[in-house]
Amino acid sequence: MRIHWYPGHMAKTRRLLIESLKLVDVVVELLDARAPRATANPDLNALLKDKTRIIVLNKCDLADLEATKRWVLWYEAKGLLVLPFNSAAGNKKAAAAVIEKATAPLVAKMKEKGVNKTVRAQVVGIPNVGKSTFINCIAGAARTKVGNKPGVTRGKQWVKITQYFELLDTPGLLWPKLENEAHALSLAFIGAIKDEILDVEELAAQLLIKLQKICPKAISARFEKIQSETRDEDLLLAVCASRGFLLHGGMPDYARGARIVLDEFRAGKIARVTLDEPNEADD
Repeated sequence: MRIHWYPGHMAKTRRLLIESLKLVDVVVELLDARAPRATANPDLNALLKDKTRIIVLNKCDLADLEATKRWVLWYEAKGLLVLPFNSAAGNKKAAAAVIEKATAPLVAKMKEKGVNKTVRAQVVGIPNVGKSTFINCIAGAARTKVGNKPGVTRGKQWVKITQYFELLDTPGLLWPKLENEAHALSLAFIGAIKDEILDVEELAAQLLIKLQKICPKAISARFEKIQSETRDEDLLLAVCASRGFLLHGGMPDYARGARIVLDEFRAGKIARVTLDEPNEADD
């Protein structure tokens, strides 16, 4: 299944990012904890240069706990500050503590020079990793427009967190060509690419194959007709049989089955799943 997606506004967003990076001292990169490798923007390293960087593994409540721990260790080994985070739960103190730790050397340096300057940070990430929800959590109020559709936030918005600290929310970034098929599938699985441009039935079938390998017991518990011997090409049929999704005439309703698979996976109802591992990640 080949996925190609590069909305026109993304090119403009990248140009705006380059300009806005000149305005900030710290970059907060949000990744989806279920797919840290796939949701990392490959252009970002070159753009950041020597700026302070914080990695936030967002939606960690949906990811495998042990896998998240491995990712934290992997990033820390690279000298990066990393925070597993669930924006929906509103763990404001944990996020504030990490940001404070990251900005402490910069604040101290400015104080030594007698500079009373507001530290500015930018939140970056691909669409639908939760940037606006993260800022709302840190700010303590829904001060930016939040949605569950990729790319809902538009333009630049400064959010004042404290008297001396501000965050800039930026629309998500995505590379022009999704040349790595595994990355592209992971992005589609978690909803970072709009379902409207995808073959949803094929996507759900691919997700079932992946879940059958990662968490076979969980997938069988959720859809009882799926067994260890179920063939890959019959997994979506087994989902329809498990839920009684039938069309007139007794034919399986594959569209409904596909929708329920994607929705339940994204909501964490099937299992806490991480789609990639740090030992597979590109250095």
